[in-house]
Amino acid sequence: MDDSAVATEPTPSRGVTLAHTVIRRLPFTAGFLVVVALLGLVTGGLWRRLDERSWFPDIAYGWLALTEGKWWTPLSGWFFGLTPFQYLCMAVLFAAGVGWTEWRLGTVRTALVCLSGQLIGVLGASVTVGLLAHTHLGWADRLSEVRDVGFTTAAFAALAAVSATLRSPWRLRVRAALMAHVAITFLFESTFADLMHLIALAVWLPAGEKLFSRTEHGFWPRTRREVRMLAFVGLLVIAAASVAVYFFPGNSLLGPTENERGSLWSTILTVVVITVVADQLRTGRRWAWWAALAYGLLHVVFTLVLLGVAIGTDYETTGAVTAGTGLLWAVEVALLYGGRGAFRVPARRKITDGALTGTEPGEAVRALLARYGGSTMSWMTTWPENKYWFSDDGERCVAYQRHAGTVIVLTDPIGPADLLGDTIAGFTDRCEADGLIPCLFSTTEAAARVAGELGWRSVQIAEDTIVDLPGLEFKGKAWQDIRSAINRATKEGIEFRLVELADQPFAVIAQVRSISEEWVGEKGLPEMGFTLGGVEEALDPAVRVGLAIDEKGDVHGVTSWLPVYGPGDDIRGWTLDVMRRRPGGFRPVVEFLIASACREFEAEGAEIVSLSGAPLARSTDTDGGEPIDRLLEGLGAAMEPYYGFRSLHSFKAKFQPRHEPVYLCYRDEADLPRIGIALTKAYLPEVSAKDLMALGAAGR
Repeated sequence: MDDSAVATEPTPSRGVTLAHTVIRRLPFTAGFLVVVALLGLVTGGLWRRLDERSWFPDIAYGWLALTEGKWWTPLSGWFFGLTPFQYLCMAVLFAAGVGWTEWRLGTVRTALVCLSGQLIGVLGASVTVGLLAHTHLGWADRLSEVRDVGFTTAAFAALAAVSATLRSPWRLRVRAALMAHVAITFLFESTFADLMHLIALAVWLPAGEKLFSRTEHGFWPRTRREVRMLAFVGLLVIAAASVAVYFFPGNSLLGPTENERGSLWSTILTVVVITVVADQLRTGRRWAWWAALAYGLLHVVFTLVLLGVAIGTDYETTGAVTAGTGLLWAVEVALLYGGRGAFRVPARRKITDGALTGTEPGEAVRALLARYGGSTMSWMTTWPENKYWFSDDGERCVAYQRHAGTVIVLTDPIGPADLLGDTIAGFTDRCEADGLIPCLFSTTEAAARVAGELGWRSVQIAEDTIVDLPGLEFKGKAWQDIRSAINRATKEGIEFRLVELADQPFAVIAQVRSISEEWVGEKGLPEMGFTLGGVEEALDPAVRVGLAIDEKGDVHGVTSWLPVYGPGDDIRGWTLDVMRRRPGGFRPVVEFLIASACREFEAEGAEIVSLSGAPLARSTDTDGGEPIDRLLEGLGAAMEPYYGFRSLHSFKAKFQPRHEPVYLCYRDEADLPRIGIALTKAYLPEVSAKDLMALGAAGR
């Protein structure tokens, strides 16, 4: 046969391919919107208000429709919009929200969620206003006469359900956005649709968590950053409520808001003050936490007093806005108190006495580190949640955190080595003067020996894993895994970059944050702190960050490296801190990142790389040891399923490191119970009693 006689089939256009994909993957969403559009054309609803039609009462839902026996209206009203503009808005929301849900949950489950959510919202709102009708609530009387149509409630139910399938931090963000919208609209507008949305969310947020959550569970944020962001958003919601009330006054559940708007200038001032405090909450500032908590408590108490006076006396008050914002503040106060461990960053005050008067503490610590050097963990003393004690001459410093009446000194004191004993003794005297129990945590063998000469006791709590860089070669059978990771990365086009994270494009930083927060979200307990940094610490310009990036710009893994100073402003090495890999990405990315960083640091003249000591993990056996040995052994075993410290310790053995012991120093066995509590609070500042009980059960 002649080849020219064979007809060539045309290649489908991109639009046809996209339409086919939508129909195949989203049949429920597409089919529903097609039905809505056809009904809108047939009835004229796409260009004319439906409530002007004589047959509108026969399709609209509400309490009146149910009392009239029109049982079909909860379904018939689902397919219409009240106005042409409402049609457009609802179609966009439905296409985005329900389409996304169907893509993730599948057609059958999405259809069931939407149908049940719509019916629950319509029937729940109708029965609620019907039962409350003819009471002192004028709001319920008004809504009991309302006839409404629309399908946004199904979209809200779908979004609430699908949020359970998301990884951190997006599951929290989607839920926060939904609840913020519903809170503002219900408290200050209180339409029939707002009540339906509230009921649908109240049902499908917990139901979706129960039915669809797989990798993560619960509603509380996992990381300090997410707690801060949630508190930040909460204050912005309160500010947005002030703006909404001023520009869109209404007659809400709590009463009319027209007379409580205040002036434009007072609204602007309120928004500005709240925004300033919210921005400081976002960075974890302690003063902002106190300010927001104190004002929130005052607002809640004032609201309760006002309501009590109004109920118990004949005093008439218009308190709709006051009561509404009082409820929002009550939620914000609960969040601030529950997440109080995330707001421990002190205000950056100048040192007020001694030789360093007028100096910013962080700058003084960095200067001392550059002058006298420190251990592989000393850079952690610069992190903002630490507090400091300086000697009178300004040449010695102790970084610490205070929990449960105990002062936990982080790693070795900074200063001249020959004055280490005097530094420990001077700081101990200060703690005793304040009635506090001191302990030294994550100290080197040299510091533990000096403390022992002063009468302290010590116990090994970890092993620092050190890789000596001069002459490092990845040769021999022991390095096979490392060589394979490097070769595979080359074949797959994975590039290593050693950068300052703060200088990277927004897209790269966003990917790093997402990778880190997804990793934390998979754990059974909140994000750990103290000697374990995160993305915020990696943004320090003095910290180096290793990135594994493919040809498309996707980040597959990230490591951060803290400088290790020797005397005389000389960086003699780097310590591994953050170590994350993207789920589903390049599998041996961590081996590739560490090996590549070792090569870079060696070329720069560094002497060592510390892979850091995994907390509560070591290679020595503690059977029959001291009580604190057994306590730490049990705690480490209990936390292994959640954080994998011991698995991490074993992983680092691939790099053939040498080990240096890391110690906890204490003065008296009677101090051990408090030290144990303080260490738990230092590492898990947001841990709840329920979490601790679960941890204890796991240990047993």
